[in-house]
Amino acid sequence: MGPNDTTCSGPMKATSNGVFQGENPLHYALPLLILQICIVLFLTRVLAFILRPLRQPRVIAEIVGGILLGPSALGKSSKFLRTVFPTKSLTVLDTLANLGLLFFLFLVGLELDPKSLKRTGKKALSIALAGITLPFVFGIGTSFALRSSIADGVSKAPFLVFMGVALSITAFPVLARILAEIKLLTTDIGKIALSAAAVNDVAAWILLALAVALSGDGSSPLTSLWVFLAGCGFVLFCIFAVQPGMKWIAKRCPEGEPVKEQYVCLTLGVVLAASFVTDLIGIHALFGAFVIGVIFPKEGNFASSLVEKVEDLVSGLFLPLYFVSSGLKTDVATIQGAQSWGLLVLVIFNACFGKIVGTVVVSLYCKVPLDESLALGFLMNTKGLVELIVLNIGKDRGVLNDQVFAIMVLMAIITTFMTTPLVLAVYKPGKSSTKGDYTNRTVEKTNQTNKTLRLMFCFQSIMNIPTIVNLIEASRGTNRKESLQVYAMHLMELSERSSAILMAHKVRKNGLPFWNKDKSGNTSSSDMVVVAFEAFQRLSRVSVRPMTAISAMATIHEDICRSAERKRAAMVILPFHKHVRLDRTWETTRNEYRLINKKVMEEAPCSVAILVDRGLGGSTRVASSDFTLVITVLFFGGSDDREALAFAVRMAEHPGISLTVIRFIPSEEFKPENVKLEITEDQAGSCSGETRLTDIEAITELKEKVKEQESSRADSDIESRIVYEDKIVKCHDEICEVIKEYSKSNLFLVGKSPEGSVASGLNVVRSDTPELGPVGNLLTSSESVSTSASVLVVKQYVASRDSPAVGVLKNTTKGVLPVEGLESP
Repeated sequence: MGPNDTTCSGPMKATSNGVFQGENPLHYALPLLILQICIVLFLTRVLAFILRPLRQPRVIAEIVGGILLGPSALGKSSKFLRTVFPTKSLTVLDTLANLGLLFFLFLVGLELDPKSLKRTGKKALSIALAGITLPFVFGIGTSFALRSSIADGVSKAPFLVFMGVALSITAFPVLARILAEIKLLTTDIGKIALSAAAVNDVAAWILLALAVALSGDGSSPLTSLWVFLAGCGFVLFCIFAVQPGMKWIAKRCPEGEPVKEQYVCLTLGVVLAASFVTDLIGIHALFGAFVIGVIFPKEGNFASSLVEKVEDLVSGLFLPLYFVSSGLKTDVATIQGAQSWGLLVLVIFNACFGKIVGTVVVSLYCKVPLDESLALGFLMNTKGLVELIVLNIGKDRGVLNDQVFAIMVLMAIITTFMTTPLVLAVYKPGKSSTKGDYTNRTVEKTNQTNKTLRLMFCFQSIMNIPTIVNLIEASRGTNRKESLQVYAMHLMELSERSSAILMAHKVRKNGLPFWNKDKSGNTSSSDMVVVAFEAFQRLSRVSVRPMTAISAMATIHEDICRSAERKRAAMVILPFHKHVRLDRTWETTRNEYRLINKKVMEEAPCSVAILVDRGLGGSTRVASSDFTLVITVLFFGGSDDREALAFAVRMAEHPGISLTVIRFIPSEEFKPENVKLEITEDQAGSCSGETRLTDIEAITELKEKVKEQESSRADSDIESRIVYEDKIVKCHDEICEVIKEYSKSNLFLVGKSPEGSVASGLNVVRSDTPELGPVGNLLTSSESVSTSASVLVVKQYVASRDSPAVGVLKNTTKGVLPVEGLESP
């Protein structure tokens, strides 16, 4: 049947003439390949969505999807296989899948920095060696059990090495994604795990090259030796001949300019040529691509630009095809009988026991706590894609038969699947105890205790830097012995893209966002964030520490809140999710940022402010001597307004800042105008009595400051000034008229949820931003108040407040959106 099949079918033609010409497109290579790709993408994305609540990496969904399409599930239908995955189409599918895998291994090589391996500490190196040695020994022991039962007849030496590598490997790319998902990437345990995995990865590829060399078909034992020596020669040639050329190209790609097409094509051509050479030697084409990625210069613009051009097509489109190609070779049905299932349990046990025990014992010896040691053991047991590559090479080389291959694939899935839940079960970094000295959780409290003001500024891009620097300058004050401590956190989204892991690896290595120190002294645009803050720190003597939050958008608020608690911040300042265009209209930067702001307001352990930026202080940083800012505080009453007032008073200590505080007082004939204030039972007391008393104390202190200032101005040339005014209003329109008088200010400070009868008179327009509160919306989206000033909307932290401590403004007239108070988490 085989010869007849070959004679009748022949090679598939590329394209068909269409169904109207009487031809079936599925009998032609291109339309059939398109259908296969569409099915693969749909199935793997659906599985990834299903597994997302379990916090599993996408590689699990792709491996499972490949198995489902193979003879283990859907492939049991011979009609399905003949129609969608006929035998004659598999050559095209495998070729395209391996081509995508070549470039993916090039990206994996880019993630591994040989320089960082040199800096690997003794602790990580010891854990890595233990995580390789013991599983390798267990793998050799397992190979004897398999050869005596279901793997009889295979070559002894290659089988021993393949089993050792398969059990000892740790998938660096998958581990990095898992660490990022469970927010351990930048922790001490994450640093150790990534460093150990990097060493493990390099050692595994060397052992795999040895295994491939031993698995050759050459009759002479010297053939394997020649293959291995030729592979070593290839690596040396790449280091001493190819790497200098890559560095020369990288230097000709300066920051801020697009990378020339010929350089990209040349690099991709070098990757393919290296793959051809290693395949010619007899190792595997993947090794050439991986080696080029490892030796590729990581500094500069060229590497990041190349990754951006290649990764989406490779990891999103071509890589899933490799899992399908692997799944078509995996038949779980071959695991039959008690013996086969017992061997599966044995393989899983040996893989886990060797990896986990070896890592835990050495970790405990290195004085790592027990919970962290266990977590490291589970993390180092991650297999994933690299394991699948090893198994496929062994299958193609005839070292692994169908049954052993199926057992090993299931082992890889199970060990990777169990990593996240086991780590979360034994290690809970999120439940770290709050430091006992973290008492100044608000600016108001910090001012009262005269302690260091700790602020955390979050920013999304370099565009936010000038405004943040000017706001830091305004906040530093001059009359205090204690300094200002600022933390600048760069919010960076983590995705499945390799460049995100490369970025995370750089942050882990250096501890700062985009901080690449080039020996030549060149500064790339990616360094501008840190350079800007360092320059400001030297000029103003304010301590600014850059930080980075790398998480999925859905959970990045956890990083912000956790960092704020760890750094004992008094206030977190977030950027508004919209920015002003040149025509002064609003444009949404990204809607996910609004959800982040809302969650941080709900869960932050300190006060929170949202900065609505309209060009605060200009687009560039100015010298302290020339720094001027006109700030206005609109005070209605309540804890949020007091926090805004306290922050403004702190700013007013700067010699270039003029502060005006407007307190709104209702007249006897004040009318709320169809708006009423609803207060829950547990809020009524604080609003009517205690809160009003605290407001009076704050205003009294402010008046005393104004008197002291007026008396001291007569004897000195102090330029800073605080102006306090009471404004008696009758209705909403008068509130707007008062605000218009100060529309020329640079910055308004307002509370998110003002209290009191005047606040109840705010006729709030319909808005999609209730997180700004009624006054914030009035200043940003209302036509009745025309101003180009920036707005800082402040919410004070109140420990005993599980629900809003402010009134909920509800309109009794149709067409006006209620302004909701802060919801409890």
